[in-house]
Amino acid sequence: MNASDVIQFLQANPAFFDDNSTLLTELTVTHPHTGQAISLTERQLIAMRERIAQLENKFAELLEFGEENDAIGDKVHRFCVSLLEAEDFESIRQAIYTHLQEDFAVPHVALRIWNSILKRPVPEFIEVSEELRFFAADLRQPYCGPAAPHGEILGWFGESSAFLESIALIPLRRDAQIFGMLALGSEDPQRFFPEMGTMYVERIGDLVGAAVLKQIG
Repeated sequence: MNASDVIQFLQANPAFFDDNSTLLTELTVTHPHTGQAISLTERQLIAMRERIAQLENKFAELLEFGEENDAIGDKVHRFCVSLLEAEDFESIRQAIYTHLQEDFAVPHVALRIWNSILKRPVPEFIEVSEELRFFAADLRQPYCGPAAPHGEILGWFGESSAFLESIALIPLRRDAQIFGMLALGSEDPQRFFPEMGTMYVERIGDLVGAAVLKQIG
């Protein structure tokens, strides 16, 4: 018999050790940490303890994620309330920059709006290139990653642009049409990265888009 034959036999006869319980104490295996010989029962207890420790670690990790999500959810809620209370574009603009920079700790924030009938003498309404509009229209979800490839957008951040390592680019939508973009920048190359989840980033984009549309039509 080889090892696979033994395994198949035990799988086919699950009551084998019930009928031969003394084997559990007579047979020995190597302790996974000390190398000493121990009984199968002891080895099973060790395996169960290790499994319990793994589950406890996983549970603690899930609790940590839950607490982080709750904290982010509270920030999004406060941001939403602030946008709802804003009575004009300047108030909306102030709420966007204040909450993202202070509440969400995003060091650099920029906003651009196009395809709007109303214009205002503020940086948010400075014209953008047709190439950028096409790029924004092709985004099916926010871009998160290195800042280097996006020269025109980096220009929105002024003197800080030279120090940015990662950015998040969030298209603002009016139904299927893109009418602007919210850009978030950081000197930390890992603040915004391609594999990160974008659920909250998208929600922030939806809130900003809805609030801006309320003012510009």
